Amino acid sequence: MRPFYLTKTRSRYQPPKAPATLPLDLPWPLLGNLSPQLFMRRYWHQCPLLVRQAIPAFALSKNAGFPLLSPISDKALFGYACDGLSEARLVEAKPWRLHHGPFKKKEIPATSQRDWTLLIQGVEARHPAAAHVLSWFRFIPDARLDDLMISIAGIGGGVGPHVDSYDVFLIQMEGRRRWKISGQADLGLRPHLPLKILARFKPEQEWVLEPGDLLYLPPNIAHEGVALDDGCQTWSVGFRSPSYRELLSEGLWRLAESLEADPALAAIYADPNQEASLDPARLPTQLEDEIRQRIQSLSFDQNPAFINGVAAYLSEPKPQAIFTPPDPLLSPRALWASLKKGALVPHPQTRLLIRNETVFCNG
Repeated sequence: MRPFYLTKTRSRYQPPKAPATLPLDLPWPLLGNLSPQLFMRRYWHQCPLLVRQAIPAFALSKNAGFPLLSPISDKALFGYACDGLSEARLVEAKPWRLHHGPFKKKEIPATSQRDWTLLIQGVEARHPAAAHVLSWFRFIPDARLDDLMISIAGIGGGVGPHVDSYDVFLIQMEGRRRWKISGQADLGLRPHLPLKILARFKPEQEWVLEPGDLLYLPPNIAHEGVALDDGCQTWSVGFRSPSYRELLSEGLWRLAESLEADPALAAIYADPNQEASLDPARLPTQLEDEIRQRIQSLSFDQNPAFINGVAAYLSEPKPQAIFTPPDPLLSPRALWASLKKGALVPHPQTRLLIRNETVFCNG
């Protein structure tokens, strides 16, 4: 007897949106029955974790004879790769080739063809199902979140053995993919290729992921994923790993902007005690000392404008983000009427961060 909760035909999985308040101390099937707290302590940024049936609905439906499809169709993904609103890349193997979108429909191989994969970034801004899946991982600070990328591939498709500098959750949504991983220290690359492919990949572990399975990888774990079925879909939730150089640079230039209004720095340098010099090309020691004193008085590490600058940078949306105002624009009265009906809902591409009492929105 077919379970009453399953459709008669293959249907698409409908991922639920996570609740606003996540149960951080309870076990989650998504994390192998670990609580988010335990996962962060034992695995995050430390070691890989394979979770079978992280999304139980796939196995339940398959066992009942009605396997689920990915929430997003091949056709929709191909459309995202062609419309210019999403960053898209096409990778061909044998030999390795890399193409950047937007693409024409005829440039995208059929799913029945071998040895290719299409990568589409930021799908959470294009489809509610992807946004819902991304919401499952909001037990990790938004400041670290990058986006949800979908890889769709023909048999043999992949991007070769490589390492990433960031944490990633790999969720199998359709078809199967074989993953091989290694903790090797040798990260040398093959020369003269458009992709960063490891020259000497030595896998230590190997798994075939079925729909509903999840693999978490911390940074710098060598890995390779190869599609085993037509139209194989892997959803990747990736996290940002900015360098300290990047964070300091962004914070400092925003701090410099805030200093333009500082009256203490509006004073003009003066040197009434400067003596006659036999070496006019040499920078005066007094000038160096004055600058150092001014810098020390600013206490950059304690200046709220510096950390606020870093927060503003981390709240910047993706370069491809486009915000289109309503047409026609809402009048103040219409806006107020909308507000009375319920809370404002941010645009899917909006980034919000909070520090103390300050909200940072889109940089």
